[in-house]
Amino acid sequence: MAKKGAREKIKLKSSESNEVYWTMKNKRNTTDRLELKKYDKSLKRHVAFKEAK
Repeated sequence: MAKKGAREKIKLKSSESNEVYWTMKNKRNTTDRLELKKYDKSLKRHVAFKEAK
């Protein structure tokens, strides 16, 4: 059985292409939107990925 808690699955969308990356985030500790630099396979370089709804 899965645990209940503050962690939720979120979608990170690339700022320069349509690439999508899925990750988990603790909603209690991090209330603002998440922004990470990840590798974009289609552009073959690192770009900013922002949290999308």
